[in-house]
Amino acid sequence: MTTADSTPTAEQLEREGDAAADFIEGLLDIADLDGDLELDVRQGRAYVSVESDDESLKSLADPNVVQALQELTRLAVQRETGEFSRLILDVAGSRDARRGELGVLVDQAIARLEDGASQASLPAMSSYERKIIHDIVAERGYVSESYGERGDRHTVVRRA
Repeated sequence: MTTADSTPTAEQLEREGDAAADFIEGLLDIADLDGDLELDVRQGRAYVSVESDDESLKSLADPNVVQALQELTRLAVQRETGEFSRLILDVAGSRDARRGELGVLVDQAIARLEDGASQASLPAMSSYERKIIHDIVAERGYVSESYGERGDRHTVVRRA
């Protein structure tokens, strides 16, 4: 059994991915949408990607919709496996698109630092998005920390 603080095994992550895929396939069937599922394990998390050759998934690719679907999927996986899930859901490349948007936010924060600010705060965002921010900031040679509670938790960027 894993907890939120322990690292799941590859077998547990594969089981999460399979449970998530079953749940998402059911949702796609209900909504009469076509999509191909790809399962992967990345950075200690199950990663489920839903892709389509047509525009049928466009309505589901909005970041807020993806976040809501991810939370529903995590709950379904937890119900199925009895384990806390930190799986990541991507719909029609929305995660890559969001990473690009977050990169622009980081670049804007760095520009404020280059203009003389001692730090630059970014808007509140999910833990997954903050993790991406921290990674991008480190790639750019700066440091970042998260502050605040729950829905107000945000990232602050500083010089290294």
